[in-house]
Amino acid sequence: MTRPRIAGLLETALYVDDMARSVAFFRDVLGLVAMIESDRLTAFDAGHGGVLLVFARGKSVEDVVTPRGTIPGHDGHGPLHMAFAIAAHDYDRWRAYLIAQSVAITQEVTWPAGGRSLYFNDPEGHVLELATPGLWKNDADRPGLA
Repeated sequence: MTRPRIAGLLETALYVDDMARSVAFFRDVLGLVAMIESDRLTAFDAGHGGVLLVFARGKSVEDVVTPRGTIPGHDGHGPLHMAFAIAAHDYDRWRAYLIAQSVAITQEVTWPAGGRSLYFNDPEGHVLELATPGLWKNDADRPGLA
């Protein structure tokens, strides 16, 4: 039997202790739009069909039973990492914007394929990255990011 192809990464999750502070950061500083918002979960549109799930730490450990099926419990601890794709021509604008928002840039990396990354932390200490095309060999053809 032939393995089917994965179409892309749909969701990624971060677990936080202070939902209000984290939601404000992703909404007000990074400009993400909340699609669902509760005291347990906020789901943000992360662009290109991707969704960022921000869970209140410890509130998703138990299975969630819905009329349409059961969502398995999950949780996470420690500083997690995720990267947002940005256009190459927006790199310097993002750098200046983060600094103006008092977001400390922790690292900058230029990758062998020509991509560049800005690293910074969210209010919970998660390692966030803004990356231009050229980080991975298969990302240079992403529409709208050159």
